[in-house]
Amino acid sequence: MTVPEEQPDATSVLLPGPWAHRDVSANGVRLHAAEAGGGPLVLLLHGFPQFWWSWRHQLTGLAAAGLRVVAPDLRGYGASDKPPRGYDLPTAAADAAAVVRALGEEEAVVVGADWGGLVAWTMAALHPRSVRSLVVVSAAHPRRLRSSVSDPRQRRALAYALPFQLPRLPERRLTRPDDDPVAELMRRWAGPSWVHTADFAEAVSRYRSASRIPQAAYGAMEYYRWAGRSQLRPDGWRFARRMAAPVTAPTLQLHGTLDRAVLPSTARGSGRYVAGAYEWRELPGVGHFPHEEAPDEVTAAIAAWAR
Repeated sequence: MTVPEEQPDATSVLLPGPWAHRDVSANGVRLHAAEAGGGPLVLLLHGFPQFWWSWRHQLTGLAAAGLRVVAPDLRGYGASDKPPRGYDLPTAAADAAAVVRALGEEEAVVVGADWGGLVAWTMAALHPRSVRSLVVVSAAHPRRLRSSVSDPRQRRALAYALPFQLPRLPERRLTRPDDDPVAELMRRWAGPSWVHTADFAEAVSRYRSASRIPQAAYGAMEYYRWAGRSQLRPDGWRFARRMAAPVTAPTLQLHGTLDRAVLPSTARGSGRYVAGAYEWRELPGVGHFPHEEAPDEVTAAIAAWAR
């Protein structure tokens, strides 16, 4: 007789460590965050299929470098609220800007990876006063990503997201005990040197469990649905026009040479949307998760940029 696997709840992501857990009221929702250190604020924004824990190495490393580090769960993820609506980049960016204010700061060094990188780009364009400097990991500027659909290689790389446009079915697959799309995507996207480590196995287990928190899979899929459907809707056109505003914050872009989700050739063109100081840096042998695959290098780069 098979014993059904117990479904995790939001408290399952409150993992112990050299950080504190707190809730932040921001933009009408409650967002959970992990916090460490003291000094200038660094805001770390995670991507899919992750949650705040993806920044575990940076939470400790940046705190040791004399920085106040806060890694929230985006709305819909982890221990944050999971409302029925609000899974679009303008709202997510407003959430992040509100977090900075709720923490008692006027601005922050904003770091984002994957979807968190798209949120960071959007925050820098639409809420520039909240962004002192910007570090983007594994994410092209939204306008650059929008135009990349003309590249057949990037279209193939993004084909995984097409089934996410369907209602309900992607959530069912993410939460089924006999299927493992999280592991499948992470193995496809990660660099080969990380895939065969115990750290990778632990990450897959953590993210797999977090995706089964009630309504977490819905929130994750709604971001993708908005991204796809807004391409043909007025709200998407308005967003694209607003994102033409040049990013004035000093911007560092980090990208793995082996990223198979957002190709380096796609992300590299993002610099045209930055009016301030800009640096593009490729990480050899690294895939889509540089902050986990090469944590020391990414932490040092963020610390240097924050100074």
